[in-house]
Amino acid sequence: MLKFIGLIVLLLIVGMLLTAATRPDTFAVQRTAVIKAPPEKVFPHINDFDRWLAWSPWEKKDPAMKRSYGASKSGKGAKYAWEGNSEVGQGSMEIADSVAPSRVALKLDFVKPFEAHNHVEFVLKSEAGGATHLSWRMEGPVPYFAKIIHLFMDMDKMVGKDFETGLANLKAIAEQ
Repeated sequence: MLKFIGLIVLLLIVGMLLTAATRPDTFAVQRTAVIKAPPEKVFPHINDFDRWLAWSPWEKKDPAMKRSYGASKSGKGAKYAWEGNSEVGQGSMEIADSVAPSRVALKLDFVKPFEAHNHVEFVLKSEAGGATHLSWRMEGPVPYFAKIIHLFMDMDKMVGKDFETGLANLKAIAEQ
């Protein structure tokens, strides 16, 4: 009986490892919002790391978070690093590209709780009536070990809710 249970456990582990091997090599999380303000009014809130304090959902998860900035806080080349509690971890961001008022691309590097190197992009498009269609997307590689973890946790569900909160906060600020 003990051998039978051991065989079942072994088959489950092998099955899990094989299933993980078939998972995609990349992930993407994206959310969108329509903000009743022109892109010129929304863009500065995204393009300036100092302004993230007002709308980023992670800022509220750890108000005691340690923050540091590079020589510039806004525009291409601006850098921001943080070290916080278990909900926000530790990492850094750099604005890799900034095209006013339509696009901000970030290089996002996590150190804790796990190492990850992702790309983030905000795309702002004008809509009728002076509104902005804002898209927030994060994508990155999924190495094999992360594929195993992704069998038990869904990045879209985990991060998507924070994106929705951030977009709602940004909407409230830009529409004032």
